[in-house]
Amino acid sequence: MLLFAAALLVLSGCSTMSPHDNPINPENGIWDRYFVHPLSTLLDWFANNMWGSYGLSILVVTIIIRFLVLPLTLKQYRSSKAMQAIQPDMKKIKDKYKDDPKKQQEETMKLFQKNGVNPLAGCLPLLVQMPILIALYNAIVRNGEISSHTFLWMQLGTPDPYYVLPTLAAATTWLQQKVMATQMTPQMQSLMIIFPILIFVMSMNFASALPLYWVYSNMFTVVQSYFLYGRSNQKGGLSK
Repeated sequence: MLLFAAALLVLSGCSTMSPHDNPINPENGIWDRYFVHPLSTLLDWFANNMWGSYGLSILVVTIIIRFLVLPLTLKQYRSSKAMQAIQPDMKKIKDKYKDDPKKQQEETMKLFQKNGVNPLAGCLPLLVQMPILIALYNAIVRNGEISSHTFLWMQLGTPDPYYVLPTLAAATTWLQQKVMATQMTPQMQSLMIIFPILIFVMSMNFASALPLYWVYSNMFTVVQSYFLYGRSNQKGGLSK
């Protein structure tokens, strides 16, 4: 969550870019050559093969990106389940060494090592997606073909004037958090209201193509979370 919020702050600093002021050029450096230009070319290629629609092209690229990070997501899922399994032991350590934070931390780390739990595994998918998200935003706002393209009621290079897309981005963000609520800590659950509001406000100012990517990505996450968390929870409930 915090990493994604940091990505949003970085993107907000890029919101004034345009294809005329800062065109994509592979000779500009590593960022354009290996991140922005390949994504822009990929978006162009899919659009050219999908009736010239960049809205559908963004959908396909979103699915590709999400499948690329799926192995990390599965690792996150396994780590989350392992973390849940050792919660009773963590509580015992916390109670036993409540007056000795250093010892409490040492014993907790030993518990993690013993059970093969990596508490940072949950950050991996988001950490990988951050540069992709920023590069995708660059590829969108600095590609003249995309920024001038109209998809449904909106021009992808400008904010949605009717706020339909920001609303959808916020709603799907809340929905994906709701689906994953059983895997969240109480602190993370408190963000279920704050984060969708942040997404809505940001989406009001960003080029429509980026919140469109968020809507696609959120819906992918909802379906993915159902198969990873929802079905396993149902099976767990049936086995009780």
